[in-house]
Amino acid sequence: MDMFTADDKVAQWESALLPLRGAERLPLLLPLAWHLRQRDTRRALAFATEALALLPDSSLPDSSLPDPEHASQVARMHLVHAEGKWLDGHLDDAQARATDVLRRFAALDDRAGCADSHWLLAWIAVDQGKHGASDAALAAGAAQARLGGDMLRAELADAARARWAVLVKRNSAVAQWGGQFNAHTRVADPALATWVNDFLALAASQTGDFGAAAGYFIGCYECALESGQLRAAIIAATNIGEDFTLLGDHHSALEWMQRALELARPTGWPRSVGACLMHTADTLRRLGQLDPAHDLLQEALTILKPLAGARSYAIALQYLGDLSLDQGDFDAALNAFTRLEARADVLGQSDFHSIARRGQAHALGRLGRADEALAVAAQAVAISVADDNPHNQIAALRVMAMVHSQHPRHGLPAPEGMTEPNAALHYLVQALALAATIEGYTVPGDLYDAMAREYAAAGDFRRAYEVAMAGSLARETTHSQEATNHAIAMQVHHQTEHARNEGHHHRELAASEARRAEVLARTSATLERLSTIGQEITAHLDAAAVFSALDRHIHGLLTASTFAIYMTDPAHTELQRAFGVELGQALPPHAIALTHPSAYAVRALLERREIYIAHWPDCEHQQVVPDTLVNMSALFVPLTAGERAIGVMTVQAPQSHAYGENERMIFRTLCAYGAIALDNADAYRQLQDAQAQLVSQQKLAALGALMAGVAHELNTPIGNSLLIASTMQEKTSEIETLMNGRGLRRSELAAFVADSQKAAALVMRGLTSAADLVNSFKQVAVDRTTEQRRFFNLQQVCHEIIATMMNRIRAADHRIEMDVPDTIGMDSYPGPFGQVITNFIANALLHGFAPGVSGTMRLSAALTGEARVQVRFADDGVGIPSEHLGRIFDPFFTTKLGQGGSGLGLSISYNIVSSLLGGQIGVNSGLNNADSAGTCFTLDLPLRAPEQAPDAGSIY
Repeated sequence: MDMFTADDKVAQWESALLPLRGAERLPLLLPLAWHLRQRDTRRALAFATEALALLPDSSLPDSSLPDPEHASQVARMHLVHAEGKWLDGHLDDAQARATDVLRRFAALDDRAGCADSHWLLAWIAVDQGKHGASDAALAAGAAQARLGGDMLRAELADAARARWAVLVKRNSAVAQWGGQFNAHTRVADPALATWVNDFLALAASQTGDFGAAAGYFIGCYECALESGQLRAAIIAATNIGEDFTLLGDHHSALEWMQRALELARPTGWPRSVGACLMHTADTLRRLGQLDPAHDLLQEALTILKPLAGARSYAIALQYLGDLSLDQGDFDAALNAFTRLEARADVLGQSDFHSIARRGQAHALGRLGRADEALAVAAQAVAISVADDNPHNQIAALRVMAMVHSQHPRHGLPAPEGMTEPNAALHYLVQALALAATIEGYTVPGDLYDAMAREYAAAGDFRRAYEVAMAGSLARETTHSQEATNHAIAMQVHHQTEHARNEGHHHRELAASEARRAEVLARTSATLERLSTIGQEITAHLDAAAVFSALDRHIHGLLTASTFAIYMTDPAHTELQRAFGVELGQALPPHAIALTHPSAYAVRALLERREIYIAHWPDCEHQQVVPDTLVNMSALFVPLTAGERAIGVMTVQAPQSHAYGENERMIFRTLCAYGAIALDNADAYRQLQDAQAQLVSQQKLAALGALMAGVAHELNTPIGNSLLIASTMQEKTSEIETLMNGRGLRRSELAAFVADSQKAAALVMRGLTSAADLVNSFKQVAVDRTTEQRRFFNLQQVCHEIIATMMNRIRAADHRIEMDVPDTIGMDSYPGPFGQVITNFIANALLHGFAPGVSGTMRLSAALTGEARVQVRFADDGVGIPSEHLGRIFDPFFTTKLGQGGSGLGLSISYNIVSSLLGGQIGVNSGLNNADSAGTCFTLDLPLRAPEQAPDAGSIY
């Protein structure tokens, strides 16, 4: 992720984020949180918090991040929070957080993350006044960036180092960094250009070239705003104001100060707000408005107090000292410059040392403490000489002259090597000689005036006159310089405005081209997104699911207070509201007759065209459907499937002109997808109804076949019993005749008894067989029709099932074997289980054997593990071709359509096994395995079937 980015990208991300919900927001939350961290800190923190909630945290003990990229993303969101703490002035908390994030990035070997953490730690150190630590952090960041091959991040850190180095030792900094960053450096990236311009501006300011400095600062300001570095932009704006003040253009200075303050105030960042206030106060001081300047300066110091270690706080102390001197409050001035000296020791910036001692000397001199003033002023001169800063040296020499001039009888020691009439002149002459060595420096007229007064006091009126004339000439030169400064300021304004206008023109051209490209891209993206939405909508085969999907996407893409779908009734006499939502609440059912003379929905349907009402006339509001909103704009689009109009969709909004061409295109597209999906859903419903009817017929046919088989099985034992009973009836009549006639012999009675015993045994055997068949039929019939769950013995149920099918098996000249232990008990559904086995047997009889060839079927079962049983049904028939094997469980697939096959038997079996019985079904065919013949179905079932919902319907 880039360290900084342009406003255009951020705007694109924000626009793309709006319609997204939940986890799909994450890819945009991450860059937005990062790049809004100074543009809009509060929103950045909110986005970072939301992103962290969607990302796992590697710091948690039970965390299991899928990859290092997610861990880096988590760390970066924590870095956003650390930067928020820094900007709010909570420096210790910010430092602790940034250090922890640096540790995370280092563990992940994320070089860019390490560089960004060092960058933040550097600026925290700046506000803490630890400029050595800041430079070390920037150097470490540059090293990490170079190790990661990120030269832009490395140059950013280098430019920031150069910026601070120029404030410590200007010439050394220019010698070190001037080759890398100079006026001829072409910097395309606005983030880097911010700091390069800042470095060049400060370097120009140090030499008194305030016009060039202002130009560079303006470039810094504009690039900082473009790249989202708001704090840098605020600092640049205040520096621009400062340079215009030094150029004498106080009006422009105050404009830039106000611009900086307008940027800083909404943020609430103490460092930025305080800096703006103190620079504005100094400008007001120079304009002579001392009381307003004092009020602003006190407010700035209060705001900056938590950042007392920062350079900005030291500058505020300097301004307070200067203001106190102008106000004549020398005790306050001495206090301010003494505090500045303490801050200079911490900061290690020599310019503050010189300024602090010079200010102290000025205040001490005014307070009558001449000896102390002279000693402190001498220290200021020494520091200026060591720093090679002639401007500060001249100012310190003039303070020394002032002390001697104000206290001529104080007995102050004369300076060594003095050749002038008095000490004041000695220092003033030194200052004048030093000024002559500064290229382009104009000696101020008041320096000559001070020398003239001293010569006059010493009685050297000729020399006093000469110096006074030189002062007059200097004032003319100063006025000329001021005019030049004004001209420079105007030139900077002109160049800036010209560059800004030219840049604005180019940006407008680029924006125009970008808008054209964006329209094309947006149209393409919209079509692509609508295509994805269309795939989702048309994937549903349930009308309610289609309604829900349409409602979700309509409200996500369009302004819609009311959304409704009307479908034609079967008789095609009216439109019935199948779905309706208004302000999130479901609308009640409603119907519109197709003969309605003015209903827009009816017109759209009958005329097969879109109707758009941009502004609903007030006179038509009386025709609004009762208990619904009064909307001001509406769209009605017919739902057409081929040549058929099946309904109407409408979307309505409370404001006029809610739907432009793009919105209408979106709605038309959604209507087209909706029509297809609803027509498919209706066809699927009809198919389900037909399938349910076929399944019901299949069940009834199976029960009919079961009854026919049982009736045939009962015919033999009952017929035999009836024949024996009729024979016994005849023999009983013969015995009765003998008894009533000649008499009954013992041998005849014995024969009758023997025949009776044989007949009774045969009758009992036949009737017992019939009773068993009847009992089996009763249990199987109950199980099949009720789907009752009960505990049963698997062997007994298998025996009953086979018994009901024996007639068909024998009639086809086949046989069946059963090998099921009587120790297997199941808590399941015997009826559906029997349906599966019956379907296997029927399938084998219909498809499994070649015509005229007798075959064998085998039903076996065995426990395979804890609480599971494997049931196998095999035949030695012709097998199943490989091209059919993968489709045998599909509904309506059969190779004997019209020859007794419906194509539902095995499909029903599959549903029963996988859903109701909670098991698995498999098939193997001998056609695909040379080691076996025929077909084998395998059921892997739990001994205890899973619980079914009380309202669960039949699955077969």
